[in-house]
Amino acid sequence: MKTVRLVLTLVLLSLSTLAFAQSDAQKSFDKLKTLEGSWEGHVTTMPVAPEIEGKVMQVSLRVTSMGNAIMHEMKGSGRPDDPITMMYLDGDRLMLTHYCDAGNRPRMTGKMAADGKTVEFEFLDVAGSTQYGHMHHAVFTALDSNHHTEDWTFMAGDKPVHAHVDLQRTN
Repeated sequence: MKTVRLVLTLVLLSLSTLAFAQSDAQKSFDKLKTLEGSWEGHVTTMPVAPEIEGKVMQVSLRVTSMGNAIMHEMKGSGRPDDPITMMYLDGDRLMLTHYCDAGNRPRMTGKMAADGKTVEFEFLDVAGSTQYGHMHHAVFTALDSNHHTEDWTFMAGDKPVHAHVDLQRTN
């Protein structure tokens, strides 16, 4: 009888631990939520894209929809573009949908890197025309509470353009 009670207790403890354990997607989403706020920094590109190289970028990250989504908005000084990116959980997947100024909506899936500071998004699919290119990859790295970097890869045909933004918190 003691053995049955011991086994039952261990099973219940294991199940309760599983119920409270966060999925990798939830951990990644929670890490991104810590970036909520206003940010500013300079962009560097490879190969050099003269229209944005060295420009000051303003980034706003806002947790919205009662904590179920993160809205990312990026504006460049002297530029008319204003892409919006939404990040959210879809079951056990962390998703990103980028509402691109190129007129399409690429979707990516995200995972936290082993360092616990970086969330990397890989291309899943795209809705809309890719005639003017599409965003293909994104990486967010939280360096500390006032500093993070973003790396974005835009596919112009079969040629990638990488943009790196080193951001400081402004609020």
